[in-house]
Amino acid sequence: MSDHSAAIMARARRVMPGGVSSPVRAFRGVGGEPFVVARGEGARIWDVDGREYIDYVLSWGPLVLGHAPPVVLDALAETMANGTSFGIPTALEAELAELITRRMPHVEMLRFVSSGTEATMSAVRLARAATRREAILKFDGCYHGHGDSFLVRAGSGIATLALPDSPGVPAALAALTLVAPFNDLDAVRAIARAHADRLAAIIVEPVVGNAGFIAPDPAFLPGLRAVADEVGAILIFDEVMTGFRIAPGGAYERFGVRADLTTLGKVIGGGLPVAAYGGRRDLMELVAPCGPVYQAGTLSGNPLAMAAGAATLRSLTPALHERIAERTARLVAGLREIAARAELPFTADAAGTMWGFFFRREPVRSFADARDSDTECFRRFFHAALARGVYLSPSPFEAAFLSAAHGDAEITSTLERLDDALRVARP
Repeated sequence: MSDHSAAIMARARRVMPGGVSSPVRAFRGVGGEPFVVARGEGARIWDVDGREYIDYVLSWGPLVLGHAPPVVLDALAETMANGTSFGIPTALEAELAELITRRMPHVEMLRFVSSGTEATMSAVRLARAATRREAILKFDGCYHGHGDSFLVRAGSGIATLALPDSPGVPAALAALTLVAPFNDLDAVRAIARAHADRLAAIIVEPVVGNAGFIAPDPAFLPGLRAVADEVGAILIFDEVMTGFRIAPGGAYERFGVRADLTTLGKVIGGGLPVAAYGGRRDLMELVAPCGPVYQAGTLSGNPLAMAAGAATLRSLTPALHERIAERTARLVAGLREIAARAELPFTADAAGTMWGFFFRREPVRSFADARDSDTECFRRFFHAALARGVYLSPSPFEAAFLSAAHGDAEITSTLERLDDALRVARP
């Protein structure tokens, strides 16, 4: 790390835990010190010392058009001139909600919030109210934000930092969270049937992104739908990460499985803090002021976030999504070829514009498989890639992303740099 970044981080650590606003940014999963970013444009970011990196983190997924796309900046400038926050309805809220529901027809109504954690917490509250039950079923390694109900065998930063499951969460509340292995339908059926009278919801990332990239087996998501129907539970797809990433219409378009409730974030804010939860009209009409399930937020529906999200979704046409997905597939195929030449155990996969890899010979189907990968090799590879100007997630348990700004030249350059980095990372 440069002296300039080190000085800024030293200042930050005096006034912020670990010097960061979110744990994974501290690089504890890969060692070393984080760099401090100064600006971004297109597919690239620059640190405070002017070093340039091709970025595959993209603010952890929201920047599907790349950094500082003119269409989003123009929308923000136009909106900001009229004010930044009102706490009163604006036309922009209806506009973005209509864009989302047209892409995701199973989301018949939605409510905007300001973070993915708010969205998932609110969806679970709604499911509990609708079913009059209290327990939820989640999956080992899936991360649904830092709500108390979710910090049980969670992925993302919890896995990266090797923290205990849920310190600060009352044991009585943690006991309401049941956990099954991802891609294990037999375990899901057994747990759901054993707790059928108290199971309110099954919540899942349809493609896991917070334990590294893990795709569902073909029968898994349809199986969850069948189990939820059998026991009368609400099926929640947490698409904060996958929404508009794995397909223009998200998981329903890609897999043909309809969730009762869906949570969204990332892309729908175009780089600004926004999320949403929505789904069946009969469920959403239980939310206040229509119904008794209370949830509120002063900055929910913030006009700047609405404008950025609307500009992003209007620009992200199915044709553009397909072009980004094609480049994502090319990058993943290139990485497989490089690893094969280096004779390294390696597996990689992609869905739409979301991708990931593990240093493991066999495909990864669960969080247990992910933990079995060579995380030391990942750490060496991460730092070798960073030294060569490629910024990957600073954790072996996070997915990666592409944007519209990653053209053929960026993919070619990335593969050349990572070819060298893989040779350095070899044991």
